[in-house]
Amino acid sequence: MTEQGAPQAGTNLDQAGTNLDPWYHHYAERAGGLRASEVRALFAVASRPEVVSLAGGMPYVAALPQDLVINAMDRVMVEQGAVALQYGSGQGVPALREQILEVMALEGIRANADDIVVTTGSQHALELVSKLFLDPGDVVLSEGPSYVTAMVIFKSYQAEVEHVPMDEHGLIPEALRERIASLKAAGKTMKFLYTIPSFHNPAGVTLSWERRLEILEIAKANDILVLEDNPYGLLYFDQPAPDAMRSVEQDGVVYLGTFSKTLAPGFRVGWALAPHAIREKLVLANEAAVLSPSSFSQLVISEYLSTADWKGQINTFRGVYHERKNAMLSALDEYLPELSWTNPNGGFYVWVTLPEQLDSKAMLPRAVKELVAYTPGTAFFADGDGRQNMRLSFCYPTPENIRVGIRRLATVIRGELDLLDTFAGTFTDTGVLSSIEDRRRFSAPPPNIS
Repeated sequence: MTEQGAPQAGTNLDQAGTNLDPWYHHYAERAGGLRASEVRALFAVASRPEVVSLAGGMPYVAALPQDLVINAMDRVMVEQGAVALQYGSGQGVPALREQILEVMALEGIRANADDIVVTTGSQHALELVSKLFLDPGDVVLSEGPSYVTAMVIFKSYQAEVEHVPMDEHGLIPEALRERIASLKAAGKTMKFLYTIPSFHNPAGVTLSWERRLEILEIAKANDILVLEDNPYGLLYFDQPAPDAMRSVEQDGVVYLGTFSKTLAPGFRVGWALAPHAIREKLVLANEAAVLSPSSFSQLVISEYLSTADWKGQINTFRGVYHERKNAMLSALDEYLPELSWTNPNGGFYVWVTLPEQLDSKAMLPRAVKELVAYTPGTAFFADGDGRQNMRLSFCYPTPENIRVGIRRLATVIRGELDLLDTFAGTFTDTGVLSSIEDRRRFSAPPPNIS
């Protein structure tokens, strides 16, 4: 017998049946917005050595010479060990915040170190901004598709995500105007626009400079904050992306940056550059969440920036990722020419469009069986869209493994088309699209981004 009112394991009932979590009915309502990321769920499978993973956006940290980091760690412990192992400021190490100004200056940003808040990765900054601004039922505008874990965060604060279509030049301003007008007519409260303008995750496209200016005007006219997430901006190939949106708008933009892609994600150091009043609240929220970001990680990165050729190292990363992107596009051209995809000029990702008869999420188990993994397009939409798409990451596998992975993926796709041919008669017995019209449809750019 249990005490009166105590929860009993296995007896909680809801409309779906028995729930085995004895605390199910004790959770806050917002906990219902927490869902396992499809990307995160892939890591366990994709980490098997025999699987070629084109799924996760993991930087190729092996391209970072170990001695650069080891030497920085040694100097920090010898010269500042007592400080590195102690609690720190909720805003972050002042010296590192000054150095972050140098990093952001490469994308046209002029700012004050006092307006920077160091966080435990830029995703933590995204969570803090959401915590400060989102009430249940509020609307977050974002590109469609958009970063999967951002949507998890927004939903955890019971916000509604409204996607705005993109094309090969990024978010479409006129579509943004129309979506804002319709949401206003419906009486919705829009708190901010979340955007990844440079080398977008997952679409790989870059927002043009003209559109950046136009979108800032639209946001300002409608009193909507812009949350500019920029993990990949310095990882360009042939030419830099346009300057950051924050470079021309200070009061209406919160800029998120990180060292995860240009150094290493294991340090878990990112930052937010925010207007003064928002900065003050971010510091308080940061202290409430983690007390202070890691002093050790911050001091190691500060030492690295002070003593290493960090710009040269970023250039090395650019070369590595450029080579791998070319390997992926070459393999797609060879093995899957009937599909369409984006051609990024930086970052980590290619966005692939499948024939409309295929479902990337349903096809994934077959792909894993063939020892290749990707991320289904549905992971990047809040509304279940994206079944015709997949994100392929070229950042981590070697060019040789990328080629192997695409060849295996082609086997999976053609196998799915063969099944459709067998049961529906819509494809030829070779497993490729049957009509000239269909071939043109799936081979011609641009891919289906929205």
